Amino acid sequence: PLEDAGVVTLLGLLAAESIIGLMIGIGIRLMIMALQLAGSIAAQSTSVAQIFGAGVTPDPMPAIGNILVLAALALAFTQGLHIKAATALMRSYEIAPPGRLPIAGDAAEWGVARASAAFALAFSLAAPFAAAAFAYNVALGAINRAMPQLMVAFVGAPAITAGALLLLAVSGPPLLLHWADMLTAALADPLGPAP
Repeated sequence: PLEDAGVVTLLGLLAAESIIGLMIGIGIRLMIMALQLAGSIAAQSTSVAQIFGAGVTPDPMPAIGNILVLAALALAFTQGLHIKAATALMRSYEIAPPGRLPIAGDAAEWGVARASAAFALAFSLAAPFAAAAFAYNVALGAINRAMPQLMVAFVGAPAITAGALLLLAVSGPPLLLHWADMLTAALADPLGPAP
């Protein structure tokens, strides 16, 4: 009977630690997925979704998404990601003591808040590209109405590609710094409310 109680206690500890670890991992993965989604939105908005997008990563992702993810990970490592991750793990033991399972309702609320924050972050990171694409399409429509004989698709395709690359060069660094700040906030309180 004592051995059975020890096994049950050990299994409970393992289950609790696995669930807490899974929650922390999902929280960090959502931050990376926000960058991937932002890159996909930016690429689809600016019609550069198929430029050099295949074969670079196992996940099909446009080139803008690859650039954002790789640059963000390099930035995170230069800002001490390993120290922040270790601190987040230590902090998780203060928030959720060993052997204590999280309450299902709280975990679900945490997951929904983190997922919605990741989507909001992705849309805010891609906002400059969506706004530029909207202005481009309005201008292209006005040009097409003024000169119906002009093949605006042939004129506009190189313009939107160049504009997207220029916009990426200009807005990329501030976007990545904003993402790094959000990652730092997420690692500072890994099981807390969404940053």
